[in-house]
Amino acid sequence: QVHLVESGGGLVQAGGSLTLSCAASGTIFSSDIMGWYRQAPGKERELVASITGGGSTDYINSVKGRFTIARDDAKNTVYLQMDSLKPEDTAVYFCNVDRGIPGSYHHRHYWGQGTQVTVSS
Repeated sequence: QVHLVESGGGLVQAGGSLTLSCAASGTIFSSDIMGWYRQAPGKERELVASITGGGSTDYINSVKGRFTIARDDAKNTVYLQMDSLKPEDTAVYFCNVDRGIPGSYHHRHYWGQGTQVTVSS
């Protein structure tokens, strides 16, 4: 079982920066993919950024060049550095661990409770 707790959200002006952190209790495996999702009011939850245990990253097009995801497996923590924030980045941001189930094609997802990010214009 993995328990995730996000921190670092808040209110920031457009062009500003925030750093989100997600601390995981329980074991995080190098095979786990860690990521950040976000959900704006009235919209579906979307994957913003992900990182593998080997350090490979992937980003949604709208945040490329502005957001950076990093993980520290020794601290069981994943980070999201958000720069040049825009009002359209306003959303609740959720930490996620994507774990493959051995012997199957299925995955188990663990979620944090979410942290609000609000970018004012």
